[in-house]
Amino acid sequence: MSNTDFVLAIEDLTVSFDGFKAVDGLNMYIDHNELHVVIGPNGAGKTTVLDLICGKTKSSSGSIKFKNRELTKMPEHQIVRAGVGRKFQTPSIYENLTVYQNLEVSYPAGRSVWGSLTFKRTDEVIERVNKIAAEVLLTDLLQTEAALLSHGQKQWLEIGMLLMQDPELLMLDEPVAGMSAKERDQTADLLKRICQNRSMLVIEHDMEFVKQIAHKVTVLHQGKILAAGTMDKIQANEKVIEVYLGH
Repeated sequence: MSNTDFVLAIEDLTVSFDGFKAVDGLNMYIDHNELHVVIGPNGAGKTTVLDLICGKTKSSSGSIKFKNRELTKMPEHQIVRAGVGRKFQTPSIYENLTVYQNLEVSYPAGRSVWGSLTFKRTDEVIERVNKIAAEVLLTDLLQTEAALLSHGQKQWLEIGMLLMQDPELLMLDEPVAGMSAKERDQTADLLKRICQNRSMLVIEHDMEFVKQIAHKVTVLHQGKILAAGTMDKIQANEKVIEVYLGH
């Protein structure tokens, strides 16, 4: 595997569960500041790809390089430290803390136990919390307990918690599931804005939303790439219409 200029280079990636190939010989490349969306029917292997990148699942074969560093042998926490952030489908926020506190505890210095014990609310932290809160539309809710946020606002808070760590690759699994139409549009704007200095990999079912945000789209089907390209190209692809968009 040669070095590349891509932020993420996935080559010949395969993972089998009891003989079933959930991901089968996958090749995918993500550029700097690219917002890449993966779509496909249920069971296509979309979430498994994120699990493989973040180290939650180990591949059977193939390579995942992030900024030319091989991730397949790294433990999960090292992958996070290397600059890969991941948001799961269900928000994992601290419901009993305020928005401010949720963002503050996500600051990288607080990651280890020792870091948490010696953690001081420095100007740098305060500035970062305020900056990120503004990015994720939560400035007016900083002193609000997270449990009281709407579903969409909870999703934004979790994105904010990841942004506190300033990842170079941000991975989101169905970020607009269960959101109102207004929240969905606001999320599209938010993702386009935060993608200006990082790469993003998003799994999504909502085609209108994908149209709003995607630079590139990859369609997965049975663990393999069915098609890849711009949204216009994907929508016109006969195979994609047959397998996925025609439902």
